[in-house]
Amino acid sequence: MMIYLNAMSQGVLWGIMGIGLYITFRILRFADLTSEASFTMGVSVAVSLLTQGVSPLLATVAAVFGGMLSGYVTGILMTVFDIPSLLAGIITLTGFYSINLRIMGKPNVSLRKFPTIYDEGISTVFNTTLGQRTVIGLLIVIIVVVILSVFFRTDLGQAMIATGDNEIMAKSLGIKTASMKRFALVLANGIIGLAGALVAQDNSFGDISMGNGTVVVALSSIVIGEVLFKQLTMQLRLLAIVLGSVIYRVILVFVLQLGFNANDFRLISAMVLAIFLAFPAMSDKMKNILPMKGGE
Repeated sequence: MMIYLNAMSQGVLWGIMGIGLYITFRILRFADLTSEASFTMGVSVAVSLLTQGVSPLLATVAAVFGGMLSGYVTGILMTVFDIPSLLAGIITLTGFYSINLRIMGKPNVSLRKFPTIYDEGISTVFNTTLGQRTVIGLLIVIIVVVILSVFFRTDLGQAMIATGDNEIMAKSLGIKTASMKRFALVLANGIIGLAGALVAQDNSFGDISMGNGTVVVALSSIVIGEVLFKQLTMQLRLLAIVLGSVIYRVILVFVLQLGFNANDFRLISAMVLAIFLAFPAMSDKMKNILPMKGGE
């Protein structure tokens, strides 16, 4: 049972990354590969500052700005130099590998001897590490969801949504779509940097490869949430992503408990994502194949 509770706790933290990727994947309508770089940037900045004795809260905030920087670089490549979003993300991902490694100083850094954000404030009320992680994760999820929900109701937020829905129409309305794209990338990757910092502190170490494959994890959270929970308001959509992340983690643990090798983790992750992506189409096909009740 404890292993499932731990998976649920981790799902909350990874759900924050899913929320960040949602901004580019569903609002701007492209999968941003920068997320792997910004996630690792969040890890490296937080780990570097924590090992120097900086407050965990300040280290986590700094990680957010590190993620924002990653998104801004991709935004500049896309809007100023007209590089396609996929290539812009790959360029940023490749370049920031060296930057993140320089920030960390070495590929792997332990945080065992240093306090983390889970050791401070309200989290100290709970007697278990699991309780500390969960309460901090849920609090941050609530804060992020509330801020984004309010933001997307503002003129700026609506302009960002309009840019993703129909860029040509948005331009005709006087919206500076290039600026909207840059801002969306900065916002999304800042949230992803936050997720990286939280996951690193949760794991008590930072690794230069922690961002590898995180796009699949985040996409799985988004897709599972959308398949299981439809026609929701913006606030509930964001919460559904977190719930999708929790479900995704529980599914992975369940499959691994069946006896699969831990080295198959990424293969299983890809299969879970493929199944949920294919589910809507397969469901529609089954409805057309199976006869309707009453001879209809």
